[in-house]
Amino acid sequence: MLKSFYRRQPVVSFVVTAGAVDVAIGGLSEHWSLLILGLGAVGGAIGFSLWQWQARKPLEQPERPPAYILPPQSSRPSLPMLSMTKKQPPR
Repeated sequence: MLKSFYRRQPVVSFVVTAGAVDVAIGGLSEHWSLLILGLGAVGGAIGFSLWQWQARKPLEQPERPPAYILPPQSSRPSLPMLSMTKKQPPR
């Protein structure tokens, strides 16, 4: 599951991973600013991912028939068939 998420959203996954490392380093070494920065990065990346997921949900719209730009038949007459003629010998 984690591997498929990484393939679908590599940037968000990278930011979550970097933020989680910042949280771990900041929490273990008591660097509170690094901990807060990591929490902000993880929260922001997850929030952005959820926002994208909500925006991707298709709105229910009735299906419209396809619009055809070209007419079904050409108004021009068709070209004559090409035929191979015998080559004339060089003079």
